[in-house]
Amino acid sequence: MITPARNLAAAMLSLATLTGSALADDKATVQAFYNFLSNPSSKESATALMDATSANWESLGDYSGVAKTRDAFVQQVGGFGQLIPDLEWKVEEMLQDGNRIVVRGHATGTPVGPMFGVDGQGRSFSILSIDIHTVEDGKIVRTWHVEDWAGALRQLSGK
Repeated sequence: MITPARNLAAAMLSLATLTGSALADDKATVQAFYNFLSNPSSKESATALMDATSANWESLGDYSGVAKTRDAFVQQVGGFGQLIPDLEWKVEEMLQDGNRIVVRGHATGTPVGPMFGVDGQGRSFSILSIDIHTVEDGKIVRTWHVEDWAGALRQLSGK
């Protein structure tokens, strides 16, 4: 016999199943962002990033309120790929709440030339990053991010 309670339980189970698969898809979408950061010279990674982000994606990395466009971001990170050919950006933890995904990341690399005016003379850096991605309709529409570039410069300068 089908009761209202069984109908409610079945509906909740269906919703949980749908939500679980949506969460996995959103996390895979966000992972494309970090794959690009670790392979900024790769056309395949750049294409995957373009597919994972909306055409009007915004990158917000400071308090100016001025957003960087997707094309400007791809160009900037592509330059990092040339400066830091061994750049690796690992996802240490990825948490999702609704359409927001927070990522604790870890970046390492060894610049082959001066970075932000500091000649690392072959030194490497290891820094923490925190990002908050907003995902809508399967695309990242906005990313707030902070990286410990001051720590990287300290490491590169040997201080």
